[in-house]
Amino acid sequence: MAAAAFYDLDGTLCRTNLVHAFAYNARNQQGLVRSLLRTLSTVASIPAFVAADFFDRRLFNDIFFRRYKGESEDRLRYLAEELFDKVIKPSIYPGAYQLIEKSRQLGLRQVLVTGAIDFTALPLVRHLGLDDMVTNHLEFVDGKATGRLLPPVMAAATKASWMRIYAEKEGLNLSECYSYSDSMSDLPMLSVVGHPTVVNPDFRLKNTALQHDWPILDLR
Repeated sequence: MAAAAFYDLDGTLCRTNLVHAFAYNARNQQGLVRSLLRTLSTVASIPAFVAADFFDRRLFNDIFFRRYKGESEDRLRYLAEELFDKVIKPSIYPGAYQLIEKSRQLGLRQVLVTGAIDFTALPLVRHLGLDDMVTNHLEFVDGKATGRLLPPVMAAATKASWMRIYAEKEGLNLSECYSYSDSMSDLPMLSVVGHPTVVNPDFRLKNTALQHDWPILDLR
């Protein structure tokens, strides 16, 4: 059976995160006053984002993606390529390119599993030459974001569930698959494969990796 390498994005392959992407969109609103107000509001919300993310990733998603309410779908998609060129691409860790190339040489399918929005992740997937991706999707009504995510929401255990379904559908042997992440919230994603690897890990995940004798990589 074939196998795959599953990658988290933020903090794993690059140093940016969801807040960086939203902040870029906030700075590039139509109108100087609107841009300034959105940027100041984003900065003021950072402590709440950090606290929610530490407590529960689903809570973070509920709080964070409400900030997109009212945003134009057309404008968000228009800014996506610019966001990649100016923010995401320069933040890709040098070791990420080497890791992906070595993984590809092993014949592994390259799959991104991320809580980022689809149009934010797509330029990176193309740039890195990955084979597939699963992302979050904003709900839009009449061309405007509602502030909600369409199910399934990619976070925590949902990532692992998606990987199981994907592996069954694609004929992949999970015991031969690899997964890479930096965050304790992705412990289910790491645990579902035969070759979990932590990358640039936070304190809790590093301790977990040491207890389980998992490889620890620093791609920075």
